[in-house]
Amino acid sequence: MTRTFDDLVAEAESVSVDGWDFSWLDGRATEQRPSWGYQRMLGERLRGVRSVLDIQTGGGEVLAGALAGAGPLPPLMAATESWPPNVERATRLLHPLGAVVVADADEPPLPFGDGAFELVVSRHPVTVWWDEIARVLRPGGTYLSQQVGPSSVFELVEYFLGPQPEEVRRARHPDDAVAGAEGAGLVVTDLRSERLRTEFHDIGAVVYFLRKVIWMVPGFTVGAHRDRLRELHERIEAEGPFVAHTARFLIEARKTG
Repeated sequence: MTRTFDDLVAEAESVSVDGWDFSWLDGRATEQRPSWGYQRMLGERLRGVRSVLDIQTGGGEVLAGALAGAGPLPPLMAATESWPPNVERATRLLHPLGAVVVADADEPPLPFGDGAFELVVSRHPVTVWWDEIARVLRPGGTYLSQQVGPSSVFELVEYFLGPQPEEVRRARHPDDAVAGAEGAGLVVTDLRSERLRTEFHDIGAVVYFLRKVIWMVPGFTVGAHRDRLRELHERIEAEGPFVAHTARFLIEARKTG
């Protein structure tokens, strides 16, 4: 039986959006993954290092997944997170693996000493404080990060917010990340960028996504956007999945001195 607009929206409003696990979207939305495989790369980088810091770990899912296939674990492992529900979730997930989770406001300074870590990582950081990354890296240490690039999922953003100015569309450009890394004294050793197809198969998937990724449509609520949501539901029912494109880039940088 076809589920109604109200049924789909009510279900998506009721589920938890804690953590950074998107498995609720299985069968309801699809996202093409970057070709480089960040979690696999992270697992490879973890081999042979003795200290690692994961900045803005979310619920700890990505680091935990990488640690599961990394073999012998680094003796010093730490992660930071600012949102209390995620701090609790990451603590439950990462403590059994030997990683300490530190509640941190995602503002300088990082709560660690100079040169504390051989490897600093971050997946989809909201803000990157390059000087702090350089400070906590030991000489010869590496920063590895997968980040959201410019105009990511903007087909959906602009459906609700209308056309965005060029400076908004260009935000989070890989060139700016390179400039930030180099400005902090790091040497960029790898940079890759891809745009990837994303499909939303029902309006519940859209509601869940916008509730979870809160910066896409700031202040999003079903009540404030019900008319546009209903129009989009009818469009998906008539034409098939709503298609958008995510932007992702990988950056790796080394501290040389």
